[in-house]
Amino acid sequence: MAEKPLTDWDSGLLDCFEDVNTCCYGFWCCPCLACTVSGRFGENNCLPLCDICGSGVLAVFGIPVCVPPAVLSVRAAMRNRYGIKGSLCKDIAISCFCEWCSWCQMHRELKHRKKAPTVINLHNNTVINMQPIPTVQPGVMMMPAQPVATGFMTQPAVVIH
Repeated sequence: MAEKPLTDWDSGLLDCFEDVNTCCYGFWCCPCLACTVSGRFGENNCLPLCDICGSGVLAVFGIPVCVPPAVLSVRAAMRNRYGIKGSLCKDIAISCFCEWCSWCQMHRELKHRKKAPTVINLHNNTVINMQPIPTVQPGVMMMPAQPVATGFMTQPAVVIH
């Protein structure tokens, strides 16, 4: 399978003003934006709640969580699926220090992918050329000009001129 070249993100991490709607959505209700991104990407809508609730619950038990798992996993999966340049190390750093910006960037990327046409090249297609099944035309039935009476039939009289 041929490798496709890696591309850049459609917008930069701090390019919030390229899409003001996403910027406002992320600023006023980032947990809702994160759930939207997760759902549109095909994951569970509630996955980002692990970052919000999970960290607090683990901290109660004395287990510090440095990297929010949901934003990191969705970001790495998105890069992998769409062939976007980057590394896991960068994803970890962005997830730790710019979580909300990361969700906004992923939202813009999904909006861009939704409107951009997807080109699919198919190779090695097997084409089977089949002719239609031959059919037999039913014979044409000749109907007599006069109805045939049932019962006894008499021979018609022969008239000679």
